[in-house]
Amino acid sequence: MAQFESLIWTITIILVLESIGSCIACGRAEYRIRDECCPMCSPGNRVHRHCTEFTSTSCVPCVDSTFLDEPNGLIKCKVCTNCDPGLGLKVKQPCRPSSDTVCGTLEGFYCLDPTKDGCRAAQRHSSCEPGQYISHTGTTSTDTVCADCPGKTYSDGSLTSCQPHTECEFLEIEPGTPWSDSECGVSSLPTAGIIAGVLIGVLFFLTIAGVCLFMRRRKNLGPQIPTQASPDQEIPMLSGGIGNGNDSSPHHSQ
Repeated sequence: MAQFESLIWTITIILVLESIGSCIACGRAEYRIRDECCPMCSPGNRVHRHCTEFTSTSCVPCVDSTFLDEPNGLIKCKVCTNCDPGLGLKVKQPCRPSSDTVCGTLEGFYCLDPTKDGCRAAQRHSSCEPGQYISHTGTTSTDTVCADCPGKTYSDGSLTSCQPHTECEFLEIEPGTPWSDSECGVSSLPTAGIIAGVLIGVLFFLTIAGVCLFMRRRKNLGPQIPTQASPDQEIPMLSGGIGNGNDSSPHHSQ
């Protein structure tokens, strides 16, 4: 009986000692595995074999798009984050054995779920409607801010300021709206007057030119003067004139 009680006390003491040992905290650079406080692996490495009473922790580097960014006692590395373009993300900083991928926002997106150095999810910037202008351009952290165009101005939604409606000089075909400019035309009366004026001017010019040409030709012609006969031409005899020896006029006898 005494031996049995002694055995009970021995077992109790052993259990108490074990519980006390388990309550003893390991150092900041150690991790507990069973009854041992093993040295942690450095960032970028994982545990290959835990330490024993006679050996230290065996560590190996993280590979194949995995990482561990803190001292650890893990036997597996973490998988690197994927920057999904479908979530509006792109790689800002690639994954390394000692650090995770850092994601940034694609062009035209802003971050919805920011992290310390990057972003986990993004959304496309809002588009302004016709009749609105871009009051504040969207950034990687803020959305686009739109505002309505005031009176007599317009914007198709892509402008950073509203433009004034065109003031038509002659005829307004379509009045301006908040989303479109005025549509102008040319009055039919001024057009007809311009065409008539041009035709009259052309006719007047042609008339003056014709008169000047006629006068110039008439001046060049002048009075017609008979030209002198050439020596080879015979001069006709005038009746009653002096003739040659062959004169056929009758002679009077003395």
